[in-house]
Amino acid sequence: MFHSSLVKTVLTALVINALCSPGFGQAAKGKATATGLKYIDPTIGNVAPLLNTNRPIVHLPNQMIRMFPKRQDHLDMQITDFPMLASNIITPQMVFSIKPSKGAVTDTAWHRRLTYDHDLEVTEPWYYSVKLTDDDILTEYTAGEKTGIYRFTFPANVEKNLLLSHYYKNGDFEFRDGNKIVGTEHVVDMIHDQQGTAYMYGVFTGKPQTGKKDGEKDWGKYTVSGIPEKPKKMEGERAFASYGEKDPPVVEFRYAISFVSQEQAKINFEKELTGVSFEQLKNKGKAAWEKVIGQVKVEGGSEAQKRSFYTALYRCYVRMIDINENGTYFSGYDKKIHEDKKPFYTDDYTWGNYLALHPLRAILDPKREADILQSYVTMYQQSGWMPEYPRPFGDRPGMFGFKSSVMFLDAYRKGIRNFDVKTAFDGILKNAEQATMLPFRNGPKGDLEEFYYKNGYYPALHPGEKETDAFASLKPGQKRSAVAITLGDAYDSWALSEMAKELGNKEVSAKYAPRVKNYKNLWSDKYNLFMPKDAKGNWIDIDPKFDGGHNGFDYYNENNGWSYMWNAQQDIAGLRELMGGPEKMEQNLDQLFREGMDKSKPVFWEKWPNQTGMIGQFAMGNQVTFFIPYLFNYTNSPWKTQKYTRLILDTWFQDNIFGVPGDEDGGSMSSFVVFSAMGFYPTTPGIPRYSITSPVFSKVTIDLHNGKTFTLIAHNSSRTNKYIQSATLNGKPLASLSFSHDDLINGGTLVLEMGEKTGKKWAMQD
Repeated sequence: MFHSSLVKTVLTALVINALCSPGFGQAAKGKATATGLKYIDPTIGNVAPLLNTNRPIVHLPNQMIRMFPKRQDHLDMQITDFPMLASNIITPQMVFSIKPSKGAVTDTAWHRRLTYDHDLEVTEPWYYSVKLTDDDILTEYTAGEKTGIYRFTFPANVEKNLLLSHYYKNGDFEFRDGNKIVGTEHVVDMIHDQQGTAYMYGVFTGKPQTGKKDGEKDWGKYTVSGIPEKPKKMEGERAFASYGEKDPPVVEFRYAISFVSQEQAKINFEKELTGVSFEQLKNKGKAAWEKVIGQVKVEGGSEAQKRSFYTALYRCYVRMIDINENGTYFSGYDKKIHEDKKPFYTDDYTWGNYLALHPLRAILDPKREADILQSYVTMYQQSGWMPEYPRPFGDRPGMFGFKSSVMFLDAYRKGIRNFDVKTAFDGILKNAEQATMLPFRNGPKGDLEEFYYKNGYYPALHPGEKETDAFASLKPGQKRSAVAITLGDAYDSWALSEMAKELGNKEVSAKYAPRVKNYKNLWSDKYNLFMPKDAKGNWIDIDPKFDGGHNGFDYYNENNGWSYMWNAQQDIAGLRELMGGPEKMEQNLDQLFREGMDKSKPVFWEKWPNQTGMIGQFAMGNQVTFFIPYLFNYTNSPWKTQKYTRLILDTWFQDNIFGVPGDEDGGSMSSFVVFSAMGFYPTTPGIPRYSITSPVFSKVTIDLHNGKTFTLIAHNSSRTNKYIQSATLNGKPLASLSFSHDDLINGGTLVLEMGEKTGKKWAMQD
């Protein structure tokens, strides 16, 4: 529950954010950015408006080891400990912890939280350091692919301790050869209904005194600096390594993680860290980031714009992660260990990341995207289902629908085909024909799916009506999200039908083509929105702005009817016709950005905690809405797309700790920022075409994998000169504000003439 005091605090913070930040929309002249690394600030967005905060993650691009200090958010003034692995960056879910202490080793030392000063903290993608103020201990960290190094600098002439513990029950440690340690962590993720095992191999510098303590004890209340601390039960064994007063003040702990075995963790350690110093690993990490960030260079724009842009680009590499450990990996999809030289990627949310993150990777790193798609195929072969929310220990029950079908179609049409296309098609077809559509459920279909196949819409329950479906009733609290499922399947079915057409499978293409129009079955002329129907075909009269239980799960999902009003990406021309033509569609879009909440903010957000980043009823803080500002390009007023994308970036993506408006989900929202700041966006993944908007930079240069370059130039761009007056691609005038993926990937130059006038007429996109 979100109380009014919390909401007032959040709103106050957002006001301060708006007043104090230079903003994304303030354009300025500038030289080309030789490297974007200096603009990356992982603390941007580290305090969320309501839900999940962004984390200041240290990692290599798309690699397994990810670390950030365990604390609530940027304004939590104490650090609990430092993890060796963050396997989930949203919840978060951490594995193995370490923390320093001084003096004698006491039981309460493991509980004691660590004070620090933000001004004495350094956060970079490849390096983290913080001065622990009460203890005067400098803590530093740098990451490898499956490894990491912690370095602690203590004051002179003190007893020095490194304390290790677990985040889950029944974990254990074992010391070997004096300064070596192996550990096992039994991960149980109750939220995502998953469990698995992680292993650690580590080495302490020097010759410490080592020992273990039993964690199965509630130590009750204790004090730190005279302040009572909350009691905490330690989970699993605890271990320590201690150094004397005369030992050197600098102590390192070097380690590797494995999902395979303790022996494999040691192999990972030896491969990455043998003969490698802290500084060498740090420099290697910096070089890895330089390579990927350096692909995109910008000119013009303000320092704030560059900070927000390059930080967003950095966040696009936190998912997916390669968990192949030197030719061996553990799969959570058949619970077996496999030998394979190819990468094995996991940790993805297709429902959020099909929109822009996968399309961005298709531009910047199509080879990696192909490997990712092959990983999906492999997971299907191992589990029998095409995953939608793959995690290291299996496919978590996620949102509704099967956006993997869109993901595969989009890549295939962009020429990414270095994966088992036939098996991929078999997998998405099986999901469509045999899997449940219910949100937060995995597994086979039930009677509700059979009803949908026959009637063309997912049936909803009336307010207060108890669940009548036997399968849905198996899970307490299961909600149908009936409107969202109907709209989502229309898109998924379009992708499946189009993929079948690409592969020459006329039978499947013809079978699923009619389902593309199923979204029309729930269009209500009375409400001018998509509304629920019961199993008898009767409309259910609800308030689409507010009804449907927590998060609207009864009828919509995480957003209300105003957000789902636009969910027909696969048939925008049909949606436009359904609304009454381009003028009416434009009016509806205008109203979306003007429509009020009709409730107080505390009441609204208690019901809709995900629907944040509001401009009218448009909610930038959740994935459902990302493409909506680009729909003005499908009307007679595309200048409004330019207006609103600039406004959204300027308002909700500023370069400070409040600079992300909602649940970023590890790249989904950041990829929207990257595309929109560059000046184009994949409105309908599956159609290899980009919709043009107003770039925030005067020049963007993308170095492509094939050695070619795509350049976008915006002449006279500024905060006021944000409207496109004319456009040419490779010297040829554009009739509409769009271009194809082939235009981009083959290299070329898009030139936009910018100005203040808003009346330019363009051909509508279809």
